[in-house]
Amino acid sequence: MRSIRRYLIRTLALTIIAAISLAALAAYLITDHELEEILDTQLSIHSRLVAGQLSRQPTQDDLLQLAAYMSLPGDPALVYRNGQPLPPAAPNNRDGVPARLYHEEERKLVLGFWDQQRAPVLLGGPWNSSGPFPAPQQEGFRWETFDGKRWRVFSMFDVRSDRWISMGLRSRFHTALVERITWNNLIPLLLLLPLLLWLMGRIIRRGLAPITTLSAQVKSRGANDLRRLDGAVPDELDELYQSLNGFIDRLEKTLERERRFTADAAHEMRTPLAALRIHLDNAQAGETLSLGKAYTGVERLQRVVEQLLVLARLDQSSSTCPTTIDVYPVVAELVAEMWPLAHARHQTLTLTGLNRLDVMADEINVGILFRNLLDNAIRYTPEGGRIDIVLARKGTSAKLFVRDTGPGLPEALLGKVTERFRRAADQSTTGSGLGLSIVTELAKRQQATLVLENRSPHGLEAQILWAASDTPSSGLSPGHVR
Repeated sequence: MRSIRRYLIRTLALTIIAAISLAALAAYLITDHELEEILDTQLSIHSRLVAGQLSRQPTQDDLLQLAAYMSLPGDPALVYRNGQPLPPAAPNNRDGVPARLYHEEERKLVLGFWDQQRAPVLLGGPWNSSGPFPAPQQEGFRWETFDGKRWRVFSMFDVRSDRWISMGLRSRFHTALVERITWNNLIPLLLLLPLLLWLMGRIIRRGLAPITTLSAQVKSRGANDLRRLDGAVPDELDELYQSLNGFIDRLEKTLERERRFTADAAHEMRTPLAALRIHLDNAQAGETLSLGKAYTGVERLQRVVEQLLVLARLDQSSSTCPTTIDVYPVVAELVAEMWPLAHARHQTLTLTGLNRLDVMADEINVGILFRNLLDNAIRYTPEGGRIDIVLARKGTSAKLFVRDTGPGLPEALLGKVTERFRRAADQSTTGSGLGLSIVTELAKRQQATLVLENRSPHGLEAQILWAASDTPSSGLSPGHVR
């Protein structure tokens, strides 16, 4: 469907034409049925009236006189004797008035009489064209074909005159009347059809005008114009209207995040690069201590790049579908993997709590999340410090705790430290300011929550809280790594 307007106009036009055609067919069939009943009633009533006017024993003169009244120009009524027709009656009746045709339709209504033995007695003109019309066999209505013409015939036997009486009506009269009535009803509809189609086109164009207006409004926007669409729209377009505005809002946030990310990344990388250049210049001038400082700058720059790549992948990837996983093996594997870093700083790592903790999450994302938490704890905990990882369940929540004995965070920064490139605590420690931003983003994707709290007398506790899964967690696994 390339055009809604053309589709609606074409479909509705065909629907209207089909409806008019069906209405005409229904009108024809209904009129045909009702008119047949009306004309049958007329045939039976007129046959009874004729029977009431017949004498008990009509003479030949009476029959000839009746034939003179029944005769039409070119179609004389005939009286039969012993099955043979007598000469036509005189053109003038008893009053001297010649036979005349008052209406052409008179030739389609014929009257006939037969005796008790069904021999013809008197037949109207059209029933004598190719011999006498067939005699009735029983009373009632019937269809009869005679001389190539179809007739609707009513027959009755009059006991008083001892005669069969039949009155017939040409089917052509009935058909023509039905067609005339049908056309009289159909012609006004056909005359109105062009007007209906024109009005339908105008109504469709007016009804689709809001779509055209909305399309023009979107089309006129520049690449940097991310203002929300405004203006009233019909109820049917409200969902599309809201969806477009929602998309614009999301696009604006995405572009703003990208601009901020680019600016922050450029600023964050500019500083270690400038420092690195100074240290290398000093080292080239003979200061050997600058080589160690240059190595520290390279390490920081490497971590910034790694974390930027992780963030870029997170921003570009769609949310995964969480499944029920056991967090313990993931955490235990990463603790073992990062133990050499803690050992190099003479730190103590412990993994305690439950040895099974089922949550609704993605295993890969949980690994990245925990790696960043543990990496932050190792970096900001002084040499000889302690880092505790605890798996627990409290009420309906599953919890992962990472507790360190570092300097902690200023209370004013607890709610801001998860922002990108926001660094706190010891600035001399190499880092990018992106670790907790990554943790926060991954926690949202897992329908989990990150909570940061300072410990007493010093240190930081990071909590990841999940909604509990249906699978129970059990078992205690106190662990200690030095």
